[in-house]
Amino acid sequence: MKISTRFSDSIHILAFISIYQGKIPLTSDNIANSVETSPVVVRRIMSQLKKAGLITTVHGAADPKLAKDPANISLYDVFLAIEHDQHLFTVDDKTNPQCIVGGNIQDTLRYYYKQVETSAKAKLARISLADIIDSIIVKQAQKTNKKG
Repeated sequence: MKISTRFSDSIHILAFISIYQGKIPLTSDNIANSVETSPVVVRRIMSQLKKAGLITTVHGAADPKLAKDPANISLYDVFLAIEHDQHLFTVDDKTNPQCIVGGNIQDTLRYYYKQVETSAKAKLARISLADIIDSIIVKQAQKTNKKG
């Protein structure tokens, strides 16, 4: 089973827009080059981000902008925009109800998964896009200082 990267790609796109605003044309090609995906995927994600009110775009212009200050965009906001409050974990509903494990695993896992999911979503709500951008800038400065 392949795990989707749309959420991390969305955060990548938002950080790219913020960091490169006014420095380079913010075309879907340029953004896709950074994400290492296709411009079509970038446009689809940006459409979802726009629908969620996280970015603004003008048709035909390579100049998307964040709709809010990065400090006011939480990772949970991005998660909701892209995953629509999707569950982080799924339980296999096809287990043998006659087996002790198969008959009880579903409710047991749902109980624990719900706890983990609630904690994870609460943590995502406390991390802002500004936190991510600041970390990117610090990491890049560290790389630059090691070279120089």
